[in-house]
Amino acid sequence: MAKKKANELTELDDNELRERLAATKDKLFKLRFQRVTGQMDNHAAITSTKREVARILTEIRAREIRAAEALAGKGSK
Repeated sequence: MAKKKANELTELDDNELRERLAATKDKLFKLRFQRVTGQMDNHAAITSTKREVARILTEIRAREIRAAEALAGKGSK
């Protein structure tokens, strides 16, 4: 399942990825609020949402690294 989500994230463009990050962080905030107020049924949802945030951040960072390497590669030629 993780491979499917990782592949799904690589297909998104930068704007869509940042929108997904914002939506996922908002979801995580709401889940934490539900936990504090005692309204949460599925406590595993917090963990899976945190992992989703991490996957998105990892993809964003990988793109930043690739862009920096491409820029450095052009400058050295």
